Formats: sequence, structure tokens, C-alpha cells
Amino acid sequence: MKFKMTGLVAATFTPMHDDGSLNLVQIEAIVQHLIDSQVAGLYVCGTTGEGPSLSTEEREAVVAAYVAAVQGRVPVIVQVGHTSLAEAARLARHAQTVGAQAISAVAPWYFKPDSLPVLIDCLKVITSAAPELPFYYYHLPSITGIDFDMRQLLQAADQHLPSLVGIKYTAPRVDQFQACIEFDGGRYDILFGSDEMLLSALTVGAQGAVGSTYNFLAPLYVRLIDAFRANDLDRARRLQSQAVRIIHAIVRLRGVAGLKAAMKIRGVDCGPCRLPLQTVRADELEQLRQELGSLESWAEAART
Repeated sequence: MKFKMTGLVAATFTPMHDDGSLNLVQIEAIVQHLIDSQVAGLYVCGTTGEGPSLSTEEREAVVAAYVAAVQGRVPVIVQVGHTSLAEAARLARHAQTVGAQAISAVAPWYFKPDSLPVLIDCLKVITSAAPELPFYYYHLPSITGIDFDMRQLLQAADQHLPSLVGIKYTAPRVDQFQACIEFDGGRYDILFGSDEMLLSALTVGAQGAVGSTYNFLAPLYVRLIDAFRANDLDRARRLQSQAVRIIHAIVRLRGVAGLKAAMKIRGVDCGPCRLPLQTVRADELEQLRQELGSLESWAEAART
């Protein structure tokens, strides 16, 4: 099975009303904003989308709304990982039914696989439920605590995971990321997942990346990629530095909550977070608005 993503894939937010219920109507505006920002694809119900905090029914509703709003203009990758493999398999089947282009899954993170063969057995359950869809394993050791050698996963894929096309690699080990890119002559699509290190990933061969800040900084990163491809490394480094300053200002406000607040400041309100995440307070939002407004790069990032 062949499938390859190039460019920026936005890890989308799940919009909510003030009472915490889903605000599916807002998804159309989110999608249009992202397409206007030149993203190459969407990654739905991942960490940024608070997927693990949603019920299975809510995740299905969010995925269906995103696929319908996109109307085939860019690929939609659905994160279906769950602590229950039965629920993960259900989400995979649903993604295939509604017309998503690919699925992805983080490993079960409560009762954790204690070896690579056990992880592969878990992924078999998920991928067999949607055999027609390309599959990306979501490598997220900072949250799951699972940090097997991803080259060994790729090596086992031929025999055990025929729909595996790549990895969403969200870890700061650029050396291991490069090894995965180069595995078997570059056979697999390895998407980089650490926005603040995108330039480092590009230098070792990254072609695609999935990230939270691509929701509101995509034009800046597009210029960074263009500068890198033009061998203008000074400009590429300057643009990466600008992105890092913005990221540092945002993530101080409790990670995903700060990211959702930044999206609101950019003009696309995705509402509050779902507990246990704590939504940014009004005073914190105003402070962030002022801090970002003082950064020339924030205004520049909005320029398409």
C-alpha cells in the first residue's frame, strides 16, 4: 500500500461550546481557514484535538464533520488510538466508512504493551478493522511512555502490518527520525511531529510534518520550507527562530489550552478545552494577545 504526505498537516482542534459540548458547526470555518493557509492535510482527533478526552460517539461525529467540510480538497488522517482496542477498531472502521484517506493510532497508554511484538499485535487489531486505509503509527513516547525502536517496527511491517505506510514521529530524536526516513531506501513516509524543530527535520530529509501550530502559523512555516529548498539557510533559521518564540509564549499556558487560545486570537474560535485540561482564563487570554502582538513574527505569520 502506498500513500505519502508532503508539506504541512495541521493537527486540528475539536471546537466546543462553552458548556463543553461539541460545536460541529464551527468545523467548516476551521477547515476553510486551514486550506486558505496552504496546509496539505488534516490530522483529526489527535492530541491537539483532545481525542482521548472525547467519547467514541463524539470522535465519530467530529471525524464525519471534518471529512464533510473538507470535501476531498486535502487528505484527512484520523487518529483512532484508544485504551480499548475494540473502540479503536470501531473508530478505524468508521473512518473508512465516512471517507477518510488514512488512519493513525497511538499505542494503548494505560495498560501498555511491554514489548514490540505486543505493540504490533495491538496495531493488527486496529488496522484489520480498516484494511483499505493507509496506516501511520503515532510515536508519542512523552505521553504514552512507550519508546520502542521504530526501525524495528518498520522492519516487522511487511509481515505483520501490510497497511502501514509510515510513522507520525513526535519525539525530539532527530537521529532516530533520520534512520526511519532512510530505512529500506526511504520506503516509508515518516512525518515529523515537533513543530519547534521542523528545520532540523528538513535537514535530514523530512518531506511532511504534522503539528499543532500549523493551525495558525502555516504561512510562516511555508516560507521556512521554501527558504530551505532555495538553500537560503539564514532565512530558514530566522523563520524557525520566530516560530520558536511564538511557541514558547503559547505553551506556557498549559499546552493545548494555550494553542486553542492562540487559534482564537488568530480569529478562529474553537471554544474551551475538555477537562482535565484547563481552559485559558480571560485575563490569561488578554496577556497572551498582548505578548503575541508584541512579536513582529506573529503578524508576519498571518501573511499568506
